[in-house]
Amino acid sequence: MEPDQRRSGQVDPAVDRAVIRPVLFDAVLLDRDGTLVEDVPYNGDPEKVRPMPGARAALDRLRAAGLRLGVVTNQSGLAKGMFTAAQMRAVHARIEALLGPFDTWQVCPHDDGDDCACRKPAPGLVHRAAAALGTTPARCVLVGDIGRDITAALAAGATGLLVPTPVTRPEEVAAAPHVARDLPAAIEEILRRQAALRPSAPRRAGTVLVVRSDSAGDVLVTGPAVRAVAAGADRVVLLHGPRGRHAAALLPGVDELVEWPLPWIDGDPAPVDPDDIRRLTDRLAGVRADEAVVFTSFHQSPLPLALLLRMAGVPRVSAISDDYPGALLDVRHRVPDGLPEPERALSLAAAAGFPLPAADDPALRIRTDGLSPAPARLGRPGYVVLHPGSAVQTRACPPELAARIVRVLTAAGHRVAVTGGPDETELTARVAGDTGVDLGGRTGLADLAAVLADAGALVVGNTGPAHLAAALGVPVVSLFAPTVPFGQWGPYRVPAVRLGDAAAPCRDTRATRCPVPGHPCLSNIEPDHVLAAVRLLGVPADAPPPGAAPATVGIDPVIAGGGSAR
Repeated sequence: MEPDQRRSGQVDPAVDRAVIRPVLFDAVLLDRDGTLVEDVPYNGDPEKVRPMPGARAALDRLRAAGLRLGVVTNQSGLAKGMFTAAQMRAVHARIEALLGPFDTWQVCPHDDGDDCACRKPAPGLVHRAAAALGTTPARCVLVGDIGRDITAALAAGATGLLVPTPVTRPEEVAAAPHVARDLPAAIEEILRRQAALRPSAPRRAGTVLVVRSDSAGDVLVTGPAVRAVAAGADRVVLLHGPRGRHAAALLPGVDELVEWPLPWIDGDPAPVDPDDIRRLTDRLAGVRADEAVVFTSFHQSPLPLALLLRMAGVPRVSAISDDYPGALLDVRHRVPDGLPEPERALSLAAAAGFPLPAADDPALRIRTDGLSPAPARLGRPGYVVLHPGSAVQTRACPPELAARIVRVLTAAGHRVAVTGGPDETELTARVAGDTGVDLGGRTGLADLAAVLADAGALVVGNTGPAHLAAALGVPVVSLFAPTVPFGQWGPYRVPAVRLGDAAAPCRDTRATRCPVPGHPCLSNIEPDHVLAAVRLLGVPADAPPPGAAPATVGIDPVIAGGGSAR
């Protein structure tokens, strides 16, 4: 990789490390009824306001940490005439008297039938609150008690944190990316995640070897941590595996790539070859690294490679390890379960002394300077991309469902491109049918990035292209198989809607072949729900054919959440 390309898309590496202040979140948004105060249906009486247990102390912790606070609340009682705006303001004044001031109040006064853009699960209130607080939705957490709150957060690109109450449905709890037992626990989690990216002693280094083996998606979610290391290093060398080759070439901050399969990481490894291990050790020594930062997923061990790094003479090695590392690690970092994978990697970089500069948002990112234009036959930007395949069978969209999704989206006026690798041409042809644009076999990772860059949204399972879309800021309709946790592996800091049965029997099995006949976690998704999700993400359709009746698609209640009719 050319030296002048390594910093493409990131902040100046000469930033003063002494003033780095990593910020994961700027603001916390809170639902009102059932989250801040007890849920009294259509309450217009200040005397009925009762704070949730521990709310004042928890909110004061956020204020002391410098986080701004906002309330985002559906108040359909205004539309129904159950109380007046003046009565509502009196209730809010009482809440502030008991819980302290909030920096913004954002209220939807509409009812479900009003088809507004602000009533949760629509993301309008989140967008308005972020703007009022001078930040972006990606830097906000929304804490709520029902699925509508979480859907609104994710659709805006914010983090959603569910605090269940008796009205929260079990399927809403299963689908939420993050769950806390009560409001104080939710605030503790927010502050813990914020602190995890803050180093005790920022450092500068010469040559740093960073390691991320495994698939393209794994490499992409490690990108923010690689940028953090690059901001404090003179030279960054990335060791990756064959399946991550094309993603590694797209990461900003990398000066040199070293490809090598690691038999203790690869999902389908070849037998350990002593000669190959000796060659790898010699190659590592040839990097002449001053230190190494070994990034892994939660189920992988960094210790075999740490041993080789010691044998190669690398003087300082950092990694996450629950197992006792002996003399193999200089920085043995530990993280709690459930962190999103990008934050897990960023926390290791920070522990090694490499925080992400304050001017660099911890989002996924790729280099776009070398991308080719999207195929001309796709027309103007704004089309929807459907990527039905996956290297892992459990995460692929069933072909019959994918074909029906294409037909429903195109009937509603959307242009749909169907993408897939060279071994998926039969699949993409079948899915595209007569109405979609078949790009199967013609979309390597860089080509797919070029297609996604002009897309309005991507419809995809929890596979590498979802992370590629997130790196390009493209909204994702995530057909998410629950074999791995959504909070760890869902689209990161980008508008998204999750579909699929989050409580299916395959949940948290990490299965690569579907253990349940019929693949029910995804096969029961209705194409109309995908269309509703695309609309929720704000993707406009092209004009439908003359004479076509406008489609009327409601929000799937499992997506939107039930609970109180607020």
